[in-house]
Amino acid sequence: VNSQNPFRTKKITSFLLINLGLAFAIQLILCPQCYTSIAIFIEGLDDLIYSFILSSFLSGGIGFIVAKADEHFPWLDAPFSRLIFDILVVSAYTFIVSFCLATIFSIYVWDYFKLEEVGWKAIFESTKLPITIALIITLVLTSRSFLMEWRQAAIDAEQMRNERLSWQYQSLKDQLNPHFLFNSLNVLSNLVYEDADQANAFIEKLSKIYRYVLDVQYEELAGLDRELAFAQNYLELQELRFGSKLSYVIKVNESAKYALPPLTLQLLLENAIKHNAATKDKPLIISITQENDLLKVTNTFNPRASEPEESGIGLKNIKERYGFLTDREVVIEKNEALFEVNLPLLTNTLS
Repeated sequence: VNSQNPFRTKKITSFLLINLGLAFAIQLILCPQCYTSIAIFIEGLDDLIYSFILSSFLSGGIGFIVAKADEHFPWLDAPFSRLIFDILVVSAYTFIVSFCLATIFSIYVWDYFKLEEVGWKAIFESTKLPITIALIITLVLTSRSFLMEWRQAAIDAEQMRNERLSWQYQSLKDQLNPHFLFNSLNVLSNLVYEDADQANAFIEKLSKIYRYVLDVQYEELAGLDRELAFAQNYLELQELRFGSKLSYVIKVNESAKYALPPLTLQLLLENAIKHNAATKDKPLIISITQENDLLKVTNTFNPRASEPEESGIGLKNIKERYGFLTDREVVIEKNEALFEVNLPLLTNTLS
């Protein structure tokens, strides 16, 4: 409470000084000769006090009305109705305040009328200027209020959108870990019965690869050099499984300055292996090359006789993750001999 008192006192002082300044400005406009001498200024002191009191009541009251209307009658719900409400309520309030003050000053301060012979028409006419000023003040305050509400609504909407996109993007990445581990364990279970030494080498490489998977699971982007190193390890792992049935080549010159969504290459390589037959006569050949700001991942196209059941993860996942990061699209090209995926290379500053 004590920490609030200085702030409240400062706010009240500021309010009074502003209205005093307005009172001087109004008197200067309506009675410029009042400032030609001290005597004339003193004669017009009553008018200055009247202007100060009227200005204080109008600015304070209108500010209160607008603030309460913001709480219970937001602009964004019904802007036209809110505008009509502000105009009507402020006009009524201003008329009552200015009429009462004009009556009191006309009878008890200025001695324009006697109590039993009040010139109501003249007093009524005196309310026109305050109402005009009040409507101008209302226009300023309501415009500010509308803009503030619109700005806050825009901020809230953008924050909700970012949170939703962040959750969706993370959910896409969360699909990768169990999917990758499940497929790797399937391969390992086959190797255990076929070749114990190969199974042991597979486990060692798998541990290194899965370390990378854990390292990048919360990252929005992974450096291209890291993705290529992962792809190299992954393909070496697959060579243990397929032997001469699989070969690969990686030729990228500018890996340091580019990035990809994490595990993009793993998904493409996994798809290539899953959907294509690899034999000694027709080995599966995979190449990863760079062309300007595109990374081309190409594999020989030799579909399996019995196509594996689609899992819903792979190209769709890559396209959706790219959609969160850039307007550039993942382009897929295929013919009877080759299947190629063109990945836009992103910069590390994107995030």
